[in-house]
Amino acid sequence: MKRIQQLSRQLINQIAAGEVIERPASVVKELVENSIDAGATGVEIEVSKDCLSIRVSDNGSGIHPDDIELAFSKHATSKISNSDDLFDIHTMGFRGEALASIISIAKVVCTTRTKDFETGTRVECEESNVKSSPCGCAIGTTMEVKDLFYNTPVRQKFLKSEKIEISYIAEILQSIAIANPDVSISLIYDGKNPVKTSGSGDLLCVLTEIYSNSIANELKKINKSDEVSNLYVTGYCSTPDFTRSTKKSIYTFVNNRVVKCPLILKAIDNAYKNMLPAGRYPFVCLNLELPAGDVDVNVHPTKKEVRYKNPNQIFNFIYSSILGALSNVSPQLPKSQNTTVLPFGNYSSEQTPSVTHNVETAKPAEDFEDDAVYVSSSENFNLEHTFSKTFSKASEPSYEMQVKQIDLNIKTQTVVEEKFNIIGQYRNTYVLFEEDGELKIVDQHIADERYIFEKLQENLKTENIASQLLLISDVIQLEAADVQLIIDNEEKLQRFGYKIEKVSDTEIIFKKIPQVIAHVKVSDILTDILENLHGDLNNLEEKMLVTMSCKAAVKAGTELNLWQMEELIKKWKTTKMPYTCPHGRPILHTFSEKEIASFFHRNV
Repeated sequence: MKRIQQLSRQLINQIAAGEVIERPASVVKELVENSIDAGATGVEIEVSKDCLSIRVSDNGSGIHPDDIELAFSKHATSKISNSDDLFDIHTMGFRGEALASIISIAKVVCTTRTKDFETGTRVECEESNVKSSPCGCAIGTTMEVKDLFYNTPVRQKFLKSEKIEISYIAEILQSIAIANPDVSISLIYDGKNPVKTSGSGDLLCVLTEIYSNSIANELKKINKSDEVSNLYVTGYCSTPDFTRSTKKSIYTFVNNRVVKCPLILKAIDNAYKNMLPAGRYPFVCLNLELPAGDVDVNVHPTKKEVRYKNPNQIFNFIYSSILGALSNVSPQLPKSQNTTVLPFGNYSSEQTPSVTHNVETAKPAEDFEDDAVYVSSSENFNLEHTFSKTFSKASEPSYEMQVKQIDLNIKTQTVVEEKFNIIGQYRNTYVLFEEDGELKIVDQHIADERYIFEKLQENLKTENIASQLLLISDVIQLEAADVQLIIDNEEKLQRFGYKIEKVSDTEIIFKKIPQVIAHVKVSDILTDILENLHGDLNNLEEKMLVTMSCKAAVKAGTELNLWQMEELIKKWKTTKMPYTCPHGRPILHTFSEKEIASFFHRNV
């Protein structure tokens, strides 16, 4: 074995460069972040066609002429001075590695000037050797990086095509621009501007500059604070009907630092659970601000990862902020509105609910069963006439379900003027209505499914789901393993309104089933139960509720009368997440008056 020897400075820097400078985008990231740390409000990046020559100019504070040569030395920085500073970092860079790494694998020319000097300084760096001389230049700093990886040809071979490398650069600059909306960033490549922002300070403006003006209509503002813990999160997230095929449109920042934080990403995934279809992802950009001492950014060579003092608190904070942003736009009925709750289900034409009048105390709406709708009434509200008119043989199509007898209080109540107008039903599946000058189409099944799912979720927080006793039930034959699986999870199933008894090693019988799916065949229910139990039991509650709400919701192809369509839309409007069903399918599609008029060549 060879004797131990000290490596040369050049070789040490090249080894370190492998951790910090992975590709041209890494150079751009380090130099632009240095510009922002220097207080720049404008940064221009010019990249050659092969992406191996990069020029970054800024209008920042510049570098003092006495410090310029030291700036290119290993571990030389103005951002920290002792070990305590590592836990109180407020800048993008702090290790003093970037410039030393870059000059070890590229030829670099730097011109810089501070406001205190009439002339600037020019520095030429090659093979980690630094030479400086005075020159004339504007206030700020310009870094010219040429022949990247010229002395490490193996690394250059690992680079992708020019198009892919410039796309990496564009992605980095988009992230930095979103994190710093008050900084103007311009990328010049092959005579074009792939990225150009104005530095207006308005995050939404920056997003429209990077993407398009239309994205503004798809985003909801995130703004949540916890002043006790000094936690703040701001940004935007898309509604569940505006999705992407990859996670590239999820931008996460911690104290304005671009990071890929698994904890934040997991919180975002959980918030959008049951709202997005498989393989689709939301558009999210959020910045988490917290005390510098509560986060460690010194855990990765490229500073992409962070660690938190209280990870569970951060997870819940991000999760609730996303849900809050999405639920804020839910069209809710006024809280002060008095409503009477009527059972809503598959009424047959021969059935009319039995109603007892003059009950002294009205039961609160939330105390009724989940399969209910809200109906406004007035002092002269003729309930019997309404039922006879709505559910007469002449007017009521086939719409079957069992109906419970229920006592209702008929009080003086305010009739709320609806802001939407039902137009009709298309193919017995889609409800068409007019609202705010727009034509809207709702899928009746998944709108009802979303409402039932959220109601079941609310019920399950405080009590078990209401069940219905089966007076007669067939004995069902099963595999012995499936019977044992059901018995092992008996307590879990009782929470969802099921009571299943073992008759023998291969036989079971249903004693109770949830009221909301009392009309569904027991054999179909059992198939879903076994499928859910054979899966991940950690997500059992979610899967059971999704299955139940799907079974309970009005089916596609079911003809509805005008009253039923109105009530379905009312119910859907009370949901917290009215965008998609629990499976992630979109519920609503809107056509603006301008869009329709344009098709017919009309002027609006």
